[in-house]
Amino acid sequence: MDITHAPEFPASLEWLNTTSPVRMAQLRGRVCAIAFVNAGSAWCMQRLNDLAHLRARHGERLHVVAVNVPKFAHERDFRRAAKRLNRQRYEFPIAHDADWTLWQHYGIEAWPTVVLLDGDGGIRDRIVGDGPIRDLDARVAKLSDAQVPRSINVEPIALRRSAEPVLPLRFPIGVAVSGTYLYVADSGHHRVLECDQGGRVLRQFGSGGPGFIDGPMELAAFNRPHGLCVQRDILYVADTGNHAVRRIHLRSGDIETVCGAGRPGTPVTGPITDPRMVALDQPRAVALESGAMYIATSGDNRLWRYDLGEPALAHVAGSGALDVIDGSGGEAALAEPVALASVQQMVYVCDAAGSAIRSVNARSGAVSTLVGQDAWHFGDTDGVRAGAALQQPQAIALDPDAPLLWIADSGNDALRCLRLGGGQVTTYQLSQRLHAPAGLAAADGIVWIADTDAHAVLRLDTKDGALRHVPIGE
Repeated sequence: MDITHAPEFPASLEWLNTTSPVRMAQLRGRVCAIAFVNAGSAWCMQRLNDLAHLRARHGERLHVVAVNVPKFAHERDFRRAAKRLNRQRYEFPIAHDADWTLWQHYGIEAWPTVVLLDGDGGIRDRIVGDGPIRDLDARVAKLSDAQVPRSINVEPIALRRSAEPVLPLRFPIGVAVSGTYLYVADSGHHRVLECDQGGRVLRQFGSGGPGFIDGPMELAAFNRPHGLCVQRDILYVADTGNHAVRRIHLRSGDIETVCGAGRPGTPVTGPITDPRMVALDQPRAVALESGAMYIATSGDNRLWRYDLGEPALAHVAGSGALDVIDGSGGEAALAEPVALASVQQMVYVCDAAGSAIRSVNARSGAVSTLVGQDAWHFGDTDGVRAGAALQQPQAIALDPDAPLLWIADSGNDALRCLRLGGGQVTTYQLSQRLHAPAGLAAADGIVWIADTDAHAVLRLDTKDGALRHVPIGE
């Protein structure tokens, strides 16, 4: 059988976490998985996590190399890609292919794609899509078992650590406000903070290390918490890394799992008897409306409803395909829903991959697109909804004092506004640029912004336009 050999890594690649460019010769002697991914894709990040598990499982029998290939214009900047990938720690080399050069050399057609090489650099297999980890594991094991052990004296690959500064916050994402309290999902530190509005930390929920543990706030653990939603004395948390929704009882500080099995999967609808048996796929946001909790799962592009009275789960919208298609229930398609806002039986959805804002009727499941066209159209255009454009937005928040939806337009580093009821999209002029904002909350004339890549939270006073840094934990 003729085996095609993998091409050499082109000089145009920018290596994000190695001390020098990687060469194909350094991968000889063992099986290698080359993963073509996009750092902004939920599917791709799950695939990288799978490969990290396999790298630990197979040890010296497996090399892993990730190649980040941009989709959006802002992602061509390697610094943006490095920031996104620094949100997690990977113990294998990662390259940035800004011009899609290596992508074209391998004839890749979709994210994520994993190409498996044998110890001689021959291309032996190709896995497209995220798929179950057991399938990828089986293919790696089969190829590795056929590998003849041998010693090759090659220069080792030297990794360098993240250059992110040591600050009180690390990639904050979710923010929520209740009365005089400000809650922040400090995602990179795997914790949720309760602060006063001046930034003083009052309590920390979660030990600060990644884990999936219920119990008292100082012993419990989260894994990359994202969206927050507070109702009276309960704070709900989309615990993305654990594929779960958690709740914090604010009176006691105790943390428990609402639903989530700690692994990705598509849940079975109906009554829930064991919360830990519900497999969600990267829940990124939660919202409460009329006694129910709505859950946006980025990993399977769906919106779910969880009945808080009689625990049960129902599918509201999304076929599972990554697309921007209107319709009812499973006929509609969402494109990586990452944020929710709700009011009066209407749930607003922020679609990151679709650069779109959608509305979902909570009763009928009917989905309508307010801003956006499809998964490949994006931009930075104000004006009427039909002609306006966003770029990979990451958060939304309803203004309680006006028919206004605030939008964290992350790809454009901007704060945008959508006037509901047929209004226009406008850009709010700020006194400083944002850095990939991924969290918003609005209350009492104040918009709270998680300026994620700057590891900061900002406070915007909409009355006078003053934008101030909130010194959380400083």
